[in-house]
Amino acid sequence: MTERAPAPPPADPGFGVYVHWPFCKAKCPYCDFNSHVRHAPPDQARFVAAFRAEIAHTRERIGQRRTHSVFFGGGTPSLMEPATVGAILDAINEAWPLDARAEVTLEANPTSVEAGRFRGYRAAGVNRVSLGVQALDDAALKALGRMHSAEEALGAVAVARAAFERVSFDLIYARPDQRPADWAAELRRAIDEGCEHLSLYQLTIEEGTPFAALHRAGRLIVPEDEVARALWDVTQETTRAAGLPAYEISNHARPGAESQHNLLYWRYGEYAGIGPGAHGRLDTPEGRVATSTERGPEEWVAKVEAQGHGVIADETLTRAEQADEYLLMGLRLMEGIDRARFARLAGRGFDPARVAALLEDGMIEELPGNRLRATALGLPVLDALVADLAA
Repeated sequence: MTERAPAPPPADPGFGVYVHWPFCKAKCPYCDFNSHVRHAPPDQARFVAAFRAEIAHTRERIGQRRTHSVFFGGGTPSLMEPATVGAILDAINEAWPLDARAEVTLEANPTSVEAGRFRGYRAAGVNRVSLGVQALDDAALKALGRMHSAEEALGAVAVARAAFERVSFDLIYARPDQRPADWAAELRRAIDEGCEHLSLYQLTIEEGTPFAALHRAGRLIVPEDEVARALWDVTQETTRAAGLPAYEISNHARPGAESQHNLLYWRYGEYAGIGPGAHGRLDTPEGRVATSTERGPEEWVAKVEAQGHGVIADETLTRAEQADEYLLMGLRLMEGIDRARFARLAGRGFDPARVAALLEDGMIEELPGNRLRATALGLPVLDALVADLAA
């Protein structure tokens, strides 16, 4: 944990739009995201029409907003044509005008084919790209089911840096047989690429994935807890020393280069979820609403064409549910949470005895401005910490 307290967040986290493109060339064996492989390319014009309709439906529901961030996630959004991205951005801007400083991120695979579209995306209005590099070791990439080499990934990073003002890429660690010294070297190599932002995720075994089946069969062995903790410590030490400290449990950035869209989630702001399997949090006259859409791409398109949207779940959240979500998201951040905001949402403050015990145990710490955050001891056991505070 850094010694200097971070600046408090803005009072209004803002409004953003998440757009889900559900298609991939291949399904990675560790992935449980809503992604689908199709032998024939999807009809992008048909999907654009459906995206436009769902955006218009959401605009009718919530009214005017100013868009501070847009995030194209997936799936693999870099399989979209630049014209498709541009058309969706035009629809968003018509519904909720884009702020002059709006962050527009697109997730991309670091293959040479997809890197060839980068300048087209930039011309369409994307100003930040997030690359799914995942590893800088060819054997690890093969084991992870990735379709690129380390050399090709670094080539795509170079193309991205030439095309975009802002570039991030992802790496997965705590891989089978990975040693802390090897991870430190791989991480330093990544930092040497000069990107402003890194998302560094520990490999997790998700139910329903091929990795889960292999793990149950004893054919995929992930690092023991002590090794995983050593890998976590190496991650924090290496990034901090290079000037990319963690600002969230898995995300590291140079000061000022944090992902504004992801901060919107973690600060419990408002966002529209557009596309197959997208989730949203919308502020309506009835209160804060949690939305989710049909996951199947073809089913989603059919629903939108029939009724103007693909929403299948639409739930008004109670005050307690909102407070729990704010706590769960906000404690991931190094800036922590605002105790007063939690109290407004929940209708009650934290149990003073629980707070005192967690402070004494070194699991949380107090920050200026009536804020609390998880410490280096608390972050690795965040789920238990959240449950304790929420009780």
